[in-house]
Amino acid sequence: MDYKEILLEPVKIGTRTAQNRFFIQAMECNDEDETGNPSESTTERYENLARGEAGLVCLEAITITRESRARDNQLTIMEPNREPLKAFVKRVKAANPKTLFIFQLTHSGELSSDTFSRRVTVNPLYGYGGEVITESEVDKIMDDFVLAAQIAHDAGADGIDMKLCHGYFGTQLLRPYNSRKWKYGGAWENRRQFAFDLYERIAKAVNDKDFLIGSKISAWEGFPGGFGTDGPDSPIMDLTEPLDLLKGLEDRGAQYFIQSAGSPGITLSLTQVDKHVPYFAYLHQYWAKAFRQAVKPETIIIGSNFSAFRDGKNGLCAVDPKDSGLLVYGAQCVSRGIMDMVALGRQSFSDPFLPKKLREGKEDEIKYCTVCDNCIELLIRQTPVGCCTYNKRFTDILVEQRKLHGKLTQSHT
Repeated sequence: MDYKEILLEPVKIGTRTAQNRFFIQAMECNDEDETGNPSESTTERYENLARGEAGLVCLEAITITRESRARDNQLTIMEPNREPLKAFVKRVKAANPKTLFIFQLTHSGELSSDTFSRRVTVNPLYGYGGEVITESEVDKIMDDFVLAAQIAHDAGADGIDMKLCHGYFGTQLLRPYNSRKWKYGGAWENRRQFAFDLYERIAKAVNDKDFLIGSKISAWEGFPGGFGTDGPDSPIMDLTEPLDLLKGLEDRGAQYFIQSAGSPGITLSLTQVDKHVPYFAYLHQYWAKAFRQAVKPETIIIGSNFSAFRDGKNGLCAVDPKDSGLLVYGAQCVSRGIMDMVALGRQSFSDPFLPKKLREGKEDEIKYCTVCDNCIELLIRQTPVGCCTYNKRFTDILVEQRKLHGKLTQSHT
């Protein structure tokens, strides 16, 4: 089969079927209303992604609490948001009922902004800090996650991504750096227990075999004591704990995993490869392969960091551009059994209609991400986020922000 046939082939996820091998990453847009409900622009973005015919679309990180959150205008999933979320999902489903739509549930922990929310931590990390969280507070957070999963189910979502990546609360518990002697820290058996218990509780509370549950997981955070390292003071990669986590979550009902890496607040270019070091994208294929080999054949592995490959004009050396594009590499990874689906993040900002254009034979009309990372700059600046190359609304926001606040002085979210 050629790359088009491979990428447009359906794939089974649990009891559900995705219409093709394209997955849309959870990309924060920071444009919700003051109560965390989807705005009209939020809804239009996901309607377009559904019309673009991706097999599986993940809603941007939706916080289970307003108390501790990373974004000022962040989507929220609490009891007051139940009815607005139902209306939101109804519109997205109406745009294309074939596209599977899941919610990424999150708590920001030490990444919460101390400007407009409460920063909490499991073990103070240099440069971040926060109030040390108690076991009873973790138990309450777990209750909130369970309620959020029930609301997502009732709203009509096809499943959830229980976020265990990118330095957010779930990852903070998993890290070797969480060396504190408490119920959820120290030994690996303690650090993984939050995730294991939460999966069991969600499965029991939702009680629907057709409701998908999985997690996005950072294989290696890339700093001393980060997840995927061999100790609380070491940056050395060791996948023993990440792979054990996959197997334990799989045993507790996970039907898919989204492979990722890094922590954007610390190691941004590991998570979203910088155009100046596109070679980091190759590492994600290695991690996806390790994930694939650790789980059962029926468990779906979704690989990340394909936007940087673009249409082959990507700055990579020692490879012919026609053999190094997003579509070619994606299909190669699927056909070789390295992963089952190909994730689009920044590329979904530049062109939400890529899968549809591929199906219709309009590849020459695909708007490829330029990896300028101006969308990331908008996220750092706490403004609405979108593509500054192809969407004038966001170009204007970027220009205005630079006029008001000058050049960006940090390179992490």
